Amino acid sequence: MEWYSIIFEVIDMRSFSNLWYWIMLAVMWSSASHWVLGVPFDMIARARTHGGGLQDDLESIVRIYIRRMLTMARTAGLLMIGLLCFVITVLSILGFFYNVEFAQAILFLMVPMSLLAIMSLRTARLIEQGENSGAALHRRLLRHRVATQALGMVSILVTSVYGMWQNMHIGLLG
Repeated sequence: MEWYSIIFEVIDMRSFSNLWYWIMLAVMWSSASHWVLGVPFDMIARARTHGGGLQDDLESIVRIYIRRMLTMARTAGLLMIGLLCFVITVLSILGFFYNVEFAQAILFLMVPMSLLAIMSLRTARLIEQGENSGAALHRRLLRHRVATQALGMVSILVTSVYGMWQNMHIGLLG
């Protein structure tokens, strides 16, 4: 028996029935909701409660991440959008026309994260336009975190419902 046959026999390579896929999905959304625009949430909470130097640090790091994010979007944004649309189209065709489960699984990860990227750019622009200090900054970052968590919950729900349907469908056929 070849080594890859052994690996495929031991590890179920179907994405929606693979435990590692679900662990990755949970870690991805947990990380996305903890790192608000690149800033750890505990830093936001400490700056909100204690203020002073912690607030200055928060404003500085937010300014750095916002400038970095918006510079990338302004210089290579069109190319990144084109590449992302190409990849999503290829995955959609492979996943739903050719019924490749791995492409479907990657699509269920990429599309919500693409929406999160759009939300992050919108928040970054709002912060750049004036919500960059004090209570306004805290409010904007907390709103973005809540929106990220809501998107994550909907994404996990839709992915799990589709994954269960896919597993039941394959179970009935096989």
